Amino acid sequence: MDLDTVPLGRTGTTVSSLSFGTWRFGRETDAGTVEVEKGQAFDLLDAYADHGGNFIDTADMYGDGLSEEWIGDWLANRDREDFVVASKVYWPTREDDPNGRGIGRKHLRRQLKHILQRLGTDYLDVLYCHRFDDQTPPEEFMRTLDGFVDDGRVNYLGASTFEPNAWEVARANEIADRRGYEPFTLAQPRYNLVNREIEYDYVDMCETYDVGICPWSPLAGGFLTGKYTREADMPEGTRGAESSRFAERYLTEENFDALDVVREVADEVDATPAQVSLAYLQHHPQVTAPIVGARTVEQLEENLVADDVTLDDDQFERLAASKNVSFMD
Repeated sequence: MDLDTVPLGRTGTTVSSLSFGTWRFGRETDAGTVEVEKGQAFDLLDAYADHGGNFIDTADMYGDGLSEEWIGDWLANRDREDFVVASKVYWPTREDDPNGRGIGRKHLRRQLKHILQRLGTDYLDVLYCHRFDDQTPPEEFMRTLDGFVDDGRVNYLGASTFEPNAWEVARANEIADRRGYEPFTLAQPRYNLVNREIEYDYVDMCETYDVGICPWSPLAGGFLTGKYTREADMPEGTRGAESSRFAERYLTEENFDALDVVREVADEVDATPAQVSLAYLQHHPQVTAPIVGARTVEQLEENLVADDVTLDDDQFERLAASKNVSFMD
């Protein structure tokens, strides 16, 4: 089974219909274990590529740079041009350095240099600003980012996790339009069937400014896989069992009501709740390539089957109406 391909927003680039997120690569848990070791990372990337996947998402702070480094090592044995690689910049990278974070010019320039070195490439397909930086005027960071596109080190620009403040992206793109800079053409907000906050005005902003949406957390941190129930104890080793914040955010009656609808549709189309949740986003007219992650090849391959799940209009609308939108989701 090969993944379908879809346009990457209005960029003119084509990507696989599901993107592979590498935030677990090299990440240490609170218990001191690494979620995905280098060998596992290579196995996951191999499996993704073997199924036609070409859109790899990372960030400079994933695994303190190990994610990018491992992707670079893996790409060294592949044709770089076969893949679309996105990374992100914002979070602190050097302790006690006031310029070692944010999206000011100094930090952006330093981080792009190190991102490219770790990935072993001379350009990024997409550079996302991981967060909005209220210490840096939009005029400055948009001019700096435009320079990266102009000199060929970056193809396209994106805004990650700016939601629900749609006005920040809109203001940056208005400045870009007035100054002739490269605008944000992609957005990477959290979006899934229970986290619906971007439906207030962020989705409308993206439509107005022709910004493609590549959502993260499409399975709500595992809630939409169906592993949780109202009655049973939390499965050992899951976020629900180990994180009170996760339990407070996701294990609510309203969310379980939405999950009930997901399960009903999953039964109708002979799929898992996870596959239906991903398929919903793939059927969404404004969504491009939801970002999926996995610890094992088996998990990844199960998620990729979502590409073969077809939802009719009634099923899509039932899923869309499965939860009332709440700004505080």
